[in-house]
Amino acid sequence: MSSNFSRSLSLLRQEKGVSQRSAAKDLGISQALLSHYENGIREPGLAFVVKACNYYSVSADFLLGRTLTRDGTTIGADELYDYSAEKDNVLHGSIMATLSKKLLVNSISVLFDLLGKVGRRDAIRAASDYISTAVYQMFRHLYRADGTQNEDFFAVPAREFAAGLADADMICAQVDYVDALALHAKEKGTFPPMNHDALSQNYPGPYQSLLQIIHNTGERVNRRMAARRAETK
Repeated sequence: MSSNFSRSLSLLRQEKGVSQRSAAKDLGISQALLSHYENGIREPGLAFVVKACNYYSVSADFLLGRTLTRDGTTIGADELYDYSAEKDNVLHGSIMATLSKKLLVNSISVLFDLLGKVGRRDAIRAASDYISTAVYQMFRHLYRADGTQNEDFFAVPAREFAAGLADADMICAQVDYVDALALHAKEKGTFPPMNHDALSQNYPGPYQSLLQIIHNTGERVNRRMAARRAETK
């Protein structure tokens, strides 16, 4: 059984506001056994999973980490909330944050539209994994910055996160991405046109954001490299 189960089991109990002892009693097991379930030391049988689903009013798919919705339904792309679609959606307190968000949202839109035309699901999944982990890292660093937050909110232990486990995940995702695209090329798969004229025509608005990110990132990387070379002289 996946680690998502033990984490979900623990978080649901905390959300319900009951102690481990009280939850164990309600579920008809010992506190020690529930502790083992919540820490992933032992795996429960189907009967316990059913009891836990009823106790916390969630589906088995949610408890097992197979869906983000408590009733087990799958969220379609058209159901996801799109903040960028809101009129005049300026992020509270910062025009810079709003502009940065728009640059990234527009650029990622171009990227995934191009990947959709390529049609490699493994490439799309790897790109999503890479970007998701980058967002995860930025949020987690923000979350833990004041040193008072309880990091049990996250599945990856604080020590492993600090040691760079998320960085390793991004590297693996990048390798998967490059491999998927290489395999597509080897199989003589076609790629959508990505020259300046084609991108300007197909993505007249979002492409400007992508150009800005390409320019800004290139300048920043070159500055870092120049500073690094100067230090080593």
